[in-house]
Amino acid sequence: MKNIFVTGGAGYVGSVLIPLLIKEGYKVTSVDLMIYGDTLPKHDQLNIIKGDIRDQNLLEKNLVNQDAVIHLACISNDPSFELNPKLGKSINLDAFEPLVKISKKNKVRRFIYASSSSVYGIKKEKNVYEDMSLEPLTDYSKFKADCEKILSEYKEKNFCQTVIRPATVCGYSPRQRLDLVVNILTNLAFHNRKISIFGGNQLRPNIHINDMTELYISLLNCNDKIINRNIFNAGYENNSVSELGNIVKNKVGDDVEIIKTETDDNRSYHISSEKIKKDLNFSPKHTIDDAVQDLLNAFKNKLLNDPLNNEYYFNIKRMNSLKLK
Repeated sequence: MKNIFVTGGAGYVGSVLIPLLIKEGYKVTSVDLMIYGDTLPKHDQLNIIKGDIRDQNLLEKNLVNQDAVIHLACISNDPSFELNPKLGKSINLDAFEPLVKISKKNKVRRFIYASSSSVYGIKKEKNVYEDMSLEPLTDYSKFKADCEKILSEYKEKNFCQTVIRPATVCGYSPRQRLDLVVNILTNLAFHNRKISIFGGNQLRPNIHINDMTELYISLLNCNDKIINRNIFNAGYENNSVSELGNIVKNKVGDDVEIIKTETDDNRSYHISSEKIKKDLNFSPKHTIDDAVQDLLNAFKNKLLNDPLNNEYYFNIKRMNSLKLK
């Protein structure tokens, strides 16, 4: 497997994944709207396409001779999605089946879909496994679940399909996001020396961005029999928001003030990653502490421009500014 087609390749995860793919010797094609800028390296093994996954002619042309698709592109997280539900549906749901069909038509051998652990909704069980019912609470999560179902309907001997349900990704990326829980807390702690926590007992699963990208490499190398038509949760630990706040404070400094406020929203999200460890021998190597430290290094080394206000680091601000259709 040598030629990899990545949708959303210039995004938060994609901009870390693609250099790793190149390092591993793959030839990569990235398709991305580039609304957060072009953060990808120039390389003779990388074909960068500024384009829209809703453009089926673009897909027909560029999915020729591709061995695998890693589908990352989407309008990410609920607030961004709810800003323009019509746009969110067109990218997150309507564009999905044509991508699968055109991939199959062009004899793509492996299709890896980045779903979300939010498809489970709220579960009371201590461990949330892959075979549990899906009860998504928002359209963003519902469409992720819908795409899983669509993909499962395309059964064919030489079309290996895998679904990953990641926890919330955290850490530094060339296409930085500072609107994800660990990244938010670290940014505010470093720059304002103060973080606000609403509630605190709610659980939030996270995974370091380097572990997430290493997992995609592993999925490219796995035997079809192990991953075909299979679903895997991918997370590190299910920390409470208070625990995450304390991890950040311990890394940033004792002078950081944590302000706790009561909230009516005590929803907890949590997943078990036992299956992926058992079946793929995959265990995260990076901690939440590591993610916080990577962000602190980026702040200290001025790798991020105006982290508190720059719209490029906040999906909803950037989308509001662009008014995409």
